[in-house]
This record gives sequence, C-alpha cells and structure tokens, in this order.
Amino acid sequence: MATILCLETATTNCSVALSVNGSVISLREDDSPGFSHAEKLHVFIEEVLREGRLKNKDIDAIAVSRGPGSYTGLRIGVSAAKGMCFALDIPLLSIATLQSLAAGVMSSEGLVIPMLDARRMEVYSAVYSPKNIQIRETRAEIVTPQSFASFLEKGRVTFVGSGVKKFKEICNHPNAVFIEGISPSARNMAALAEDKHKKSDLEDVAYFEPYYLKDFLSH
Repeated sequence: MATILCLETATTNCSVALSVNGSVISLREDDSPGFSHAEKLHVFIEEVLREGRLKNKDIDAIAVSRGPGSYTGLRIGVSAAKGMCFALDIPLLSIATLQSLAAGVMSSEGLVIPMLDARRMEVYSAVYSPKNIQIRETRAEIVTPQSFASFLEKGRVTFVGSGVKKFKEICNHPNAVFIEGISPSARNMAALAEDKHKKSDLEDVAYFEPYYLKDFLSH
C-alpha cells in the first residue's frame, strides 16, 4: 500500500490529489483559464496533506503528469515533483497526460480517444482500448472530417478533452460520442500511479524531462 502525491499541471487545470492504495483521499483543483499553477500548486499540496492528516515524510512517491501539454504548466509540475523527490528521497512516477484523461471515461464499449487542444485545427491525441491500453501512439495532428475514420468504422469511439469541440464541429459519424468540458485531473492519475509504483516503473529524478511533443500553448 502506497501513499502517492499526484500532480497534474499539463493544461489549465491545476490539480493535486493524495492517494492511498490507488484511491484518492483528498483532491484540490482549479481549472480557471488564467493558469493558476504557479500560485496554487504548492498551496494545494499543503491542503491535501492537511486534509489527509499526513506530512511530507509520509509520502511514498510523487506522480506527475508528463505531457503532452502546456510547456509552462508541465515545467511547473515537473519542477515541483522533482524538488520534492530530491528533498524527501522518494521515487518519481510519470503518467501520460492523455492516458489519465482517457481513464476518466473508461467504459466497456468502444475505444476512447483523448484529445488536447492545440493551435488552430491541431490536437494532441492517442487511442486507448476499453481497458486503457494504448493502441495508437500520441500524435500532434490537424483534424479533418476524415480523422479517426478507421477507428470509427469499427464501432463506438468516445472523444474526450479540450480538443473535442473543434473535432465535433466537423465530424458527424454516428459512432462518435463527444464528451466536452473535461480536463486532465490528478484524480485519474491515482490508480495508474499505484500500478506503476507496484511495478517499480520509476523515473530518474535527475534526468527526467516532460514530454512536450511541441509547445502548443503560449502564455
């Protein structure tokens, strides 16, 4: 059983969760459009620990969303995670941002395609099975009415994330299901982080860098 602090800062959502044995016991989030990460992240860390009645020394590992996402947001989250791991001498876990986004809408029917908004008609996307297994790599791609056609022809596909709005406007396939208004959250990192911790699937704290893919948000 592990106590893991999960940090999600890849998008506008500044999100911190404290999990024990893969279950979230405390959560703080602010998804305001102005990027509150620099001001709120360490405050949220203190608050979830206080709510969980734990101290820094009780944390077994830090999990951080590794991207793709906002260059600035990722830097803030990864810097905080690495700093705490160094100070507490605990392991660092990294969770793919798109995987945790997909995990929030897992169902027994059809594929899940998480997509994050990029500039103009571009999105970051990946494809996951109903069991949250990645079956197509992460890409930065321009969406067109024919995007993801090979997956849609095979059955139901659920699209989720900030990139959904632009694709929904040009896709009218009957197998497409669109879920808007959902951002990556530390809540959905907990089970993934617990699994990685059990497998000792750890990052090198000194050399770990976020997965930028490219800088898609400027602020």
